[in-house]
Amino acid sequence: MFDSSALLRQRFAALRSKAELFSLRHVKQSHQSLSVRRNVAEPPFFSQDEGAMLTVRLNGVEAYAATADLSQSGLQRALEHAEALARQITGHHLLDLRDQPVPSTRHDHISPNFDQSLPNLADCLELLATESASVPKDERLVDWQASLGMTLVEQTYLNSAGAELRNAQRFIFPGLGVTASDGRDSQSRSLGRENFGQQGGFEVVQRCGLVGAARRIADEALQLLLAPNTPSGARDLLLMPDQMMLQIHESIGHPLEMDRILGDERNYAGTSFVKPSDFGQLQYGSPLLNVTFDPTIDEELASYSFDDDGTAASKQFLIREGKLLRPLGGALSQFRSGLDGVANSRACGWNRAPIDRMANLNIEPGDQSLEQLIKGIEHGILMRTNRSWSIDDARNKFQFGCEWGQLIEHGELKGVVKNPNYRGISAQFWRNLSAVGDSSTFQVLGTPNCGKGEPNQVIRVGHASPACVFRQIDVFGGDA
Repeated sequence: MFDSSALLRQRFAALRSKAELFSLRHVKQSHQSLSVRRNVAEPPFFSQDEGAMLTVRLNGVEAYAATADLSQSGLQRALEHAEALARQITGHHLLDLRDQPVPSTRHDHISPNFDQSLPNLADCLELLATESASVPKDERLVDWQASLGMTLVEQTYLNSAGAELRNAQRFIFPGLGVTASDGRDSQSRSLGRENFGQQGGFEVVQRCGLVGAARRIADEALQLLLAPNTPSGARDLLLMPDQMMLQIHESIGHPLEMDRILGDERNYAGTSFVKPSDFGQLQYGSPLLNVTFDPTIDEELASYSFDDDGTAASKQFLIREGKLLRPLGGALSQFRSGLDGVANSRACGWNRAPIDRMANLNIEPGDQSLEQLIKGIEHGILMRTNRSWSIDDARNKFQFGCEWGQLIEHGELKGVVKNPNYRGISAQFWRNLSAVGDSSTFQVLGTPNCGKGEPNQVIRVGHASPACVFRQIDVFGGDA
């Protein structure tokens, strides 16, 4: 861990620059993916990547250049390239950044159990093979897969003001999915799809429930195959955490990204229905809605102490009792907008500049158990595990589909239904929040593949949520 830090410090100290501020962000990343499909081990995938981003601030203008050449001369060339770009931009820039604060902190952030020894490749494949072999022999079960992904990231940020920020993080992604087909219809059931990911060691695999889950997941796929279609109409909707994470991501996270609100993402990822004037004014949801940017839950995917611009990260309420308070805006967006944001300037790697990204975006628990949530519903439906999503480029009108549905009548869970879907408008949907589950329903999840930016950046995002009830939502099945 941090094997290259001493050499990086030495080379950074030897760099020569005329800029009033310059920095280096070094990223070393490795990834492996293992999979057993239909009891056959697929070829393992391995990747490694390493490089550095050099950033300068010259006459109030910031520019950057990236390089995979980490020699003294390679870093110096990148630094000089960034300086040349800053000079070219001078006179055409929109912002003078001379007064923007500069970090000077030293700190290490390390994933929980980072030093823990993990099972070797053969043992991991054996675990996946055992789970795959547990899928019952039924001709209707046509496909199944058990998988395990692991990513290691070490990052060091140094600047000429004396900052030294180091991150050592390990991300684990267990997966299991089964597909059933009767020749006329196919239904799939999974262990959270690709949305179960956490920081840590092998305890993540145990926490997600991968071991011993194959029989249950296969049985649920068969139940869906035999189930009737979801009925259409207005019903109360109980969303479990593995669907809430998608709802949070698409209709709270992306709309609140400040660079999107300022128009930066219009050509690619879209805009937002939220306006700068809405902060401190807009009733985004019902009084039960409390949404936090929270980098302090150790196992969540985007927990960190400082963002990639060196800003200290702390828990902040974005929405409290339904009222919109602050955006997902890092230091640059805060400087531009004059609004208080959070430490969420993040980059996907060494050759991308930090931009406003979701990090850990969570809904705070309420006060009702799952049993109480269900008992409070007269005519509704429970949905879990996202399988499809569609939302407009302002992140307002949406339509989402789930793997699993179950009717609720007179406060009791009833029969399973397939192809459960629902639709709504973000600006109204959250105001229909009528009940929030307590900590016993709270689950920490996350996605490894949130895309945004030009050039594109795919990044890890954490979402934790309790189960939640929304009143009178338009639901429909596969025939609607």
